[in-house]
Amino acid sequence: MEGMEVAMIATPDYAMPAFGLTSYTAGLAGIMAQFDVDMTTAIVGFGIMFFGIAFSPIWVPHATERFGRKPVYMGSLFLFSICMIGIGFANNFSTVLALRFLAGLLGGPPLVLIEGTFADTWSARTTVTYYSFLTLASYVGAACGPLIGGFVAANKGWAWLPWLTVIFAAFVLLLGVVMPETYTRQILRNRIKRSCDNKGTIPPALSGETLGQMAKITILDPLVMLVSEPLAIMITLYLGLNFAVVFQWFITVPAVLNMVYGFNVQTAGLAFIGAIGGVGLAAGMSTVIDQLSVRGSDMPVIERRLFPAMFGAVAIVVSLFWIGFTASPKYSFYSPIFGTAVYVWGNAMVLISFISYLFDAYPPQGTLAALTLAATFRLVCAGIVPIFVLQMFTNLTGSWALATFGFISLAFGTFPFVLYFFGAKLRASSRYADKGGMSFVQMEMMARTEGAGGMKNGSV
Repeated sequence: MEGMEVAMIATPDYAMPAFGLTSYTAGLAGIMAQFDVDMTTAIVGFGIMFFGIAFSPIWVPHATERFGRKPVYMGSLFLFSICMIGIGFANNFSTVLALRFLAGLLGGPPLVLIEGTFADTWSARTTVTYYSFLTLASYVGAACGPLIGGFVAANKGWAWLPWLTVIFAAFVLLLGVVMPETYTRQILRNRIKRSCDNKGTIPPALSGETLGQMAKITILDPLVMLVSEPLAIMITLYLGLNFAVVFQWFITVPAVLNMVYGFNVQTAGLAFIGAIGGVGLAAGMSTVIDQLSVRGSDMPVIERRLFPAMFGAVAIVVSLFWIGFTASPKYSFYSPIFGTAVYVWGNAMVLISFISYLFDAYPPQGTLAALTLAATFRLVCAGIVPIFVLQMFTNLTGSWALATFGFISLAFGTFPFVLYFFGAKLRASSRYADKGGMSFVQMEMMARTEGAGGMKNGSV
């Protein structure tokens, strides 16, 4: 099955958990009424799912190495659906919290696996292109949560939000039945089992063979990177801030549009159409910029992947001040809505650029550790900030709360430029830059060179 066909089947796996995550926010009023909890407590149910998902980058690579991608996809979606059904029938808020956490823990794997699935079937030279596609899918899934959920909650009640997610998950499970296994180690393992002599060689697992090796690569190494690797630190901090801000919009956009402009849950959900436009623009621009920057180059310099982040960093700062100081009855509601679209455009440009850069910043095991660090940290930040963001808006006013994010983003927005000029030197001096190791794009280019000399070149 070709890469694009696999992408079309696997992509809903990426969008579906994002939809289940954010659709909850459309039912906050109903949750508060049914369980007699205040707004902050109700928002904890939104944030806690991020904390469950945050464990996925740590354990999913090891499960994949041993069972392949498809069984983990299918098992995760089934267990996620069970949790969502339970949430719809919950009769107390503690049950909602527990099941939302488990839904994140058990439903988070597709958000990790999808990157590997694309890497299995797409060229390393198209990393920016396929990650643009993935970012578009996840952000559209997240934006559709309040967009669709607003109408469902208003007409059917909040309990229908998780049940709607289950319907979506059932559709994705059906697609998963025809999705092939794409992971090379599992394909080889299956071939060996089918062979007459049951013999063959399987390459070692990149995420480690023993428990000690596994813990080192996805727990200890990320923690060491957090305090010792300037490149990983800058990317992790900036993505953590950006995820915190982008997901607080799911709390503050409906609240501000309601208080300032009198929007209800349905019309406030429609505001996220602008966010879909923003991420669509980011995906398209990132792909075009990347293709132009590597044209004519056999071995692209990966610092060129930072170009989209440079544009995105500027858009983020401008949009935060724009939204903060125009969300007022003096200005049309189109102004903050359009400003949010610009923010999402910049945010997605930075995410696409930074993750694509990390894919080839280190040899494979260093890359896995860096991606684990960046993913876990940004998910934790996304879970924490929405819980207290309304207090920020109350105590600082919305203008200065967003200005605070804007000033921090102004400082962090220098990171793409620093990495562009000094990234190669930082990578070369890293303790994880094994002199005998190669990044994924370097390995692919070597394979192409050998293939031109007569050796077989292609995926298993």
